[in-house]
Amino acid sequence: MGAPRTLFEKIWTEHVVVAETADTPAVLYVDLHLIHEVTTPQAFTLLRDKGLLVRRPDLTLATMDHSTPTTPVSTLKDLLVAGEGAAAQIRQMEANCAEFGVELHGFDSAHRGIVHVIGPELGATQPGKTIVCGDSHTSTHGAFGAFAFGIGTTEVGHVLATQCLLQRKPKTLGIDVSGSFAPGVGAKDLILAIIGQIGVDGGTGHVIEYHGEAISAMGMDERMTVCNMSIEAGARAGMMAPDEKTFEYLQGRLHSPTGGEWDSAVSRWRSLTSDAGASFDRSVSISANSLEPMVTFGTNPGMVVGVNEPVPDGGGDASFRKALEYMQVESGKPLTDTAVDVVFIGSCTNSRLSDLQQAADVMQGRKVADGVRMLVVPGSQQIKKAAEEIGLNKVFRDAGAEWRESGCSMCLGMNGDTVGKGQLSVSTSNRNFVGRQGIGARTVLASPMTAAASAIEGRVADPRPYLQQVN
Repeated sequence: MGAPRTLFEKIWTEHVVVAETADTPAVLYVDLHLIHEVTTPQAFTLLRDKGLLVRRPDLTLATMDHSTPTTPVSTLKDLLVAGEGAAAQIRQMEANCAEFGVELHGFDSAHRGIVHVIGPELGATQPGKTIVCGDSHTSTHGAFGAFAFGIGTTEVGHVLATQCLLQRKPKTLGIDVSGSFAPGVGAKDLILAIIGQIGVDGGTGHVIEYHGEAISAMGMDERMTVCNMSIEAGARAGMMAPDEKTFEYLQGRLHSPTGGEWDSAVSRWRSLTSDAGASFDRSVSISANSLEPMVTFGTNPGMVVGVNEPVPDGGGDASFRKALEYMQVESGKPLTDTAVDVVFIGSCTNSRLSDLQQAADVMQGRKVADGVRMLVVPGSQQIKKAAEEIGLNKVFRDAGAEWRESGCSMCLGMNGDTVGKGQLSVSTSNRNFVGRQGIGARTVLASPMTAAASAIEGRVADPRPYLQQVN
């Protein structure tokens, strides 16, 4: 009987091909490689130049999301809406996948969408897997009990060629979330509060495992939101142990096991929990009971307060002061006095059906404030279809919002969906860096409910009064 192990340690050990030494990192096997159009062109060029093939095209899954227009595309000319550079990336992705035999969910696929949305939707994301992608928010897939993390363009080439990756073993950070959420508070508020508590470097060098009664009570969409933003705390990855909700989500999906293989997989997946007595290198506790809707006020996700709390003064820190100047907010005042120009609901953090439903519950029978532009972008074509089947698109359009095709969209503005210079956006995305949503754009990160309430009021707003009203 060996020493108790954490979930991460179990998966790491199973995937080490060559052990780490003081001088060399470990060689780690990769079960699933997710790719998109932005971080792959150089990687495919590397293969072509060296006369290499994709080692395991069957373990490689491609989509187009970052540069794709969120207006309907029927011809290649329509791609130019996103700009010539973005259109060129899209055309190159189609050519590369065709040449190297990689499955691509392009414009003709009913499963196209944001890479971290369609992986789980297709059942390709599964407990116990190692999953990589040339994208920071690959940690999303950790919600299923996978070790999932982002890699650089050169590493994308390495994985395409070898299905392996050089990695140093991270440390572990356990975060216990007790209690339960009050109405109007959810997963986005939790992860923003965690980042505010431990800092944007609080997880550096660690894999975070989230556990506790509040985590167990979450649905899979909410768990993905939390794991998605682990990177914003500096973590290598975020993980949660799989449970019955995980299995129910995965059963019957396109890439999920079937028949006897399903039973065997679930039996194996049930062992993917941290053992009793397993220790983490660090541990943090937070109570969900006391959380309120959270909003960022500065230029990193750790600069966060409750929606009705005053912006802190930063104690004379020069970089803190510079962030407030850029955001045009004042210490001592809550953000509820701050006017809003744009509201964006979407991104790999908050574009799933339950996210759209939460926003629609607030928007139902109400209107977007004069002078505010609201963009609602589903995370995938499947989510778009499901939302339209239950009438969410009508709720948003009747309110005055724009209902779009799937894609990353305004999260980072690579496809032409941007926030204007000096404008303030309340966004359900994951980063509020300077210029992230457009040159000179100011970003306030928030939940779908808070974003919807802000669209109605034309200023940063608390969603809870809207949830208490009878429509």
